[in-house]
Amino acid sequence: KAKNLKRVVFHEITSAAVEEAFSQPRDIDMELVNAQQARRVLDRIVGYKLSPVLWSKVKRGLSAGRVQSVALRVIVDREREIEAFKPVEFWVITVDLETESGSRKFTFNANLTAVPDQKGKPVVDNESTAMAIKTDLEVATYTVSKVTRKEAKQRPRPPFTTSTLQQQAARSFRYSAQRTMRIAQDLYEGMEIGSAEPVGLITYMRTDSVNLAQNALEEAMSFIKSAYGDEYSTGPKKYKTRSKSAQEAHEAVRPTSASNTPEKVAPYLSSEQLRLYTMIWKRTIASQMADAIVDNTGVDITAAAPNGNEYTVRATGSVIKFDGYRKLYIETKDEDAEDDENRQLPSMNEGDVHKKQTVNADQKFTQPPPRYTEANLIRFLEEQGIGRPSTYASIVGTIERRQYVDREKSRFKPTPMGLAVSDFLSEHFPNIMDTGFTSGMESKLDAVAEGEQDWIEMLREFFGPFEKAVTDTTENAERIDRAKLVQVSDEKCEGGDDLVIRTGRFGKFLSCGKFPECRVSISTRPGERATGEVKENWEIAWKTAMEKCSIVHPEAAAAAAAEAEEKRTSKRKTPKKKASAKKTGTKAKAKA
Repeated sequence: KAKNLKRVVFHEITSAAVEEAFSQPRDIDMELVNAQQARRVLDRIVGYKLSPVLWSKVKRGLSAGRVQSVALRVIVDREREIEAFKPVEFWVITVDLETESGSRKFTFNANLTAVPDQKGKPVVDNESTAMAIKTDLEVATYTVSKVTRKEAKQRPRPPFTTSTLQQQAARSFRYSAQRTMRIAQDLYEGMEIGSAEPVGLITYMRTDSVNLAQNALEEAMSFIKSAYGDEYSTGPKKYKTRSKSAQEAHEAVRPTSASNTPEKVAPYLSSEQLRLYTMIWKRTIASQMADAIVDNTGVDITAAAPNGNEYTVRATGSVIKFDGYRKLYIETKDEDAEDDENRQLPSMNEGDVHKKQTVNADQKFTQPPPRYTEANLIRFLEEQGIGRPSTYASIVGTIERRQYVDREKSRFKPTPMGLAVSDFLSEHFPNIMDTGFTSGMESKLDAVAEGEQDWIEMLREFFGPFEKAVTDTTENAERIDRAKLVQVSDEKCEGGDDLVIRTGRFGKFLSCGKFPECRVSISTRPGERATGEVKENWEIAWKTAMEKCSIVHPEAAAAAAAEAEEKRTSKRKTPKKKASAKKTGTKAKAKA
């Protein structure tokens, strides 16, 4: 029977694509089947074995995984970098200069780039040095010493892969990876856009490839010429993926037809569907448009002080000479990125003298590395060759659902639980938590897919040492102190114990660190801006909660506990509702 089985492959749900796929059936590639089996078994071995270890040594209900645990460690390591970071003082000195061009006056900004007795980039790390330089610059004469002009090309970005789609949706719309994939799934499966039957609007969205099919390239170039002119189409552009573990089994994420413009499909899509589709459509078409051409200008200006000290300040600017792909698509940047584009300078020549307006000396301190956003975390995992396109969204969802991380201003911060789990696994299962080891396993799985490695032998090599580590940890590792699993708040229980932050079904709340001896619990304090009824209600709730403190009010606490027990008992005694007549009739028929 297996010899008669065939596989049909299509990357978009359109009539033409499905019909073509069925006209060219393939044999089953058992090497790909083996790779899939190896991945599934490997993930289950790690998850099924490690999770019970966490239940016994940390807390029930937790989980560990081959990729999710590495992602957690990446976040934890970044947090430790931030905690260990020591800020260093430095000063930024800039000069606002004025020049005339015809009848107009222009003001531009220049940065200090050279000081006397220092080679390379100037180091100004204290106030006295900064003020001495500022004093010289206040009375200096500013003369242009060098002007450089250079034309540069900006190449469009490649079409989307799964990870770059998730990253850009997070940057542009603040969509989570899971939300992005849900919307993309709808666009892939098919939408009714005025045709007789639903049509898929995008190709398969779980991919690490940046390649486009030949028919898609031709259609995109034809559209560009008709919509923007021949100068915006310079022939097909080919791209290479950056991912270490890219398999490129599918095309890039692209619209199934360039003619389905966002304007055309807008009446049939929800707002979030239209946003994502527009981004995919524009990025795909722009990837085949001409490069943008930018004129970059750099001006070095000598600042000569009367005391003989000479400094150099530099002004830079850029002007877009030909917009190219930018006519259609300009990508939203990371929050941390600086935007230096289209900063125009006035016309200047060597020997020109400019008038000083103001000298600015600003104290700064070096900043710790930022916490990961969802987009940055996904990009890091992809660049390290960890995980697959289909797993990125679920990885993030899992570590959030397990309460290993919180989000603060859209950035991941590990919770005490996340820190404890990561440290425990790193100590007892260092290979599982190592990015290099995890990336190496992905390479071995790729080797299985290529027929270069036996999948059973690969699993056997992994399982022996891993099983030994599980046994040793189960028998010898100490249980984690529960106090390490919760975050201590600034509030105190009436008995003087810390109130800790816990998370329940309805969100975060405060409870006494002496639980279950003391059962005080209350919602977290409202923000500092809270006033009126919100603040008043919380203060009343606080007073009521404190009356249950077993340390200060043992009688009241005992009464509250008795009342709670009575409610639980009466609930257990309440008879169950009789089944409806409809259900009873159905059961009777079934018995008959």
